[in-house]
Amino acid sequence: MAASSVPANTSGLFVDPREDWLALHREEIIDPLRPIVDPHHHLWNRGHRYLIEEMAADIASGHNVIATVYVDCRSMYRAHGPEAFRPVGEVEFANGVAAMSASGGYGKAAICAGIVSHANLLLGDAAKGVLEAEIAAGNGRFRGIRHSSAWDEDSVVAGMYANRPKGLLQDPTFRKGFACLAPLKLSFDAWLFHPQIGELTALARAFPDTRIVLDHCGGPAGTGRFAGRREEVFAQWRASIREIARCENVVVKLGGLAMCLLGYDFHLRERPPTSEELATAWRPYVETCIEAFGPKRAMFESNFPPDKGQCSYQVIFNAFKRITSKLSEAEKTALFSQTAIDVYRLELPS
Repeated sequence: MAASSVPANTSGLFVDPREDWLALHREEIIDPLRPIVDPHHHLWNRGHRYLIEEMAADIASGHNVIATVYVDCRSMYRAHGPEAFRPVGEVEFANGVAAMSASGGYGKAAICAGIVSHANLLLGDAAKGVLEAEIAAGNGRFRGIRHSSAWDEDSVVAGMYANRPKGLLQDPTFRKGFACLAPLKLSFDAWLFHPQIGELTALARAFPDTRIVLDHCGGPAGTGRFAGRREEVFAQWRASIREIARCENVVVKLGGLAMCLLGYDFHLRERPPTSEELATAWRPYVETCIEAFGPKRAMFESNFPPDKGQCSYQVIFNAFKRITSKLSEAEKTALFSQTAIDVYRLELPS
């Protein structure tokens, strides 16, 4: 397959996976029968290819993944037609992948059982028409949108988002678009950096009937102006997490921690990290989120392929299982599958 004309990864937030490097470390699967719903992954073909074949191969590496949720990454937008409706192409693409998966030819997991794409909420009231078109294109799988608000004054932190608008979540026109979600029973995935969590908290309080999913543990940053300040940043991040968790309409995804944003250098080492090493590094963030939100409002995510830049699918879910080893069976079920099923209203084959 020819590569897309979309530029390769220059995000600054993660590194592309290296299969030869990842292959230097393999692990036995911990608790291999535990059902997992992976509620956050991407599919693309731009420089680095990660499509259904690559996703299926990762899933087949040992963990019992029963379903996944595709999340917005500007993949396969329409090249023509009104600008506002071009993201509908991403829903059509993800729904096509779901149909491929449903054939049974790519393993037992229901890949793209749920779809989260993008609609420009700065369209205000006009966003409703785009959302309705995405619902139609999703063939019953479309569940919500993500409109990234990630921004930071330091371009090293912001990476590809350096030129995005500051304070997007407070914009009155954006909020008009946001108001279109709840009546259509759609959720909002929020991707931002930890200094912006307070802005999302205010939005959640203003729209208590809209389900909001806080991606990637709220984007704790450890690069740029935050480098060398891990303890200080952690305290600030933890306070923000505890505050937003008071909003009952917000749930959190536990992952995104293997991107470069967190400030760890695992991708620069001679060998990939073990799940023990990752569990040690990530435990404070994951446990803080679980304590604040509770297992019924938290769910583990792979965030592949961005997180694949630092670890394999085997290792990332082994790390999550190590972190939660002392939790009850009911708590583990919520974190690894049931919360995702409930939040994204997944209809899985029996």
